[in-house]
Amino acid sequence: MERDWIVRVPASSANLGSGFDALAVALGTHLEAGPALDGPTDEGHPAVRAFRGAGGEGPLGVRSAFPGGRGLGFSGAARVAGLLAAVVQQGRDPGAEGEAVLAEAAALEGHADNAAASLLGGVVAAAGGRACRVPLARVPTVVVWIPDRETSTRGSRRNLPEVVPFADAVHNVGAAALLVAALAAGDLDALRTATDDRLHQEARLVGVPETRGAIDAALAAGAAAAWLSGSGPSAAAFVVADRVDAVVAALPTTGRVRVLTIDEVGATVVRPGDDPGGGPAAGARGGGRATP
Repeated sequence: MERDWIVRVPASSANLGSGFDALAVALGTHLEAGPALDGPTDEGHPAVRAFRGAGGEGPLGVRSAFPGGRGLGFSGAARVAGLLAAVVQQGRDPGAEGEAVLAEAAALEGHADNAAASLLGGVVAAAGGRACRVPLARVPTVVVWIPDRETSTRGSRRNLPEVVPFADAVHNVGAAALLVAALAAGDLDALRTATDDRLHQEARLVGVPETRGAIDAALAAGAAAAWLSGSGPSAAAFVVADRVDAVVAALPTTGRVRVLTIDEVGATVVRPGDDPGGGPAAGARGGGRATP
């Protein structure tokens, strides 16, 4: 049984404001899993549970460069890593298993957005069991503000309304469509309007006023867009290169700031002698694009 490999999966920020449960972006910080990695991880870890559920055998070690419970797609990345680890261990081709891995990860998560971004990389749209990369004409930096507290995704969802006004639903459909179009066209000036949400964000921000402050501060300092990352409590922002320092300086000192790239590769399997960046485990690299 092959043991000398590591599955490497990016974090993600979901929703992007208006794209509730449908849009997410992969972030350049990673979770890794492998049979000989830092000793066996506890069986209750979501990566190990996904690995076992997919028929994985023996120990699996997991390490992460980003925390759980902060709205950075930890459980989605972990489940994708565990599922891909089982695929690799069983000698199957990870590149051919993308649809099955995404379907199983989405079933475990209850929604596909985070898992799709971690699997495919880039910005993704996910709905109806399908996921697709959004082409990026310009690639902004992602600035993430991470407070020292956790949020339960399940608990956060309980605070959301069961019924929303028709006008708010129409608003979000238009904003999410504009968001995809603006990213594909490179119209970063449209992103602030396109990320405006009326379905979930305000209800969630009631419990984390410091995150609302971080979003407002990022926008005031020149971020192209800012949003509650997943169910929070972190905030994330798309920022052009010449505004990154100003946005970082404006964010509240009560949280940790990370300046990240968009991970455009997605989940990878790294073996001895491979390029450190690895190769796509499932999904495709995008075409040419310019960084603002």
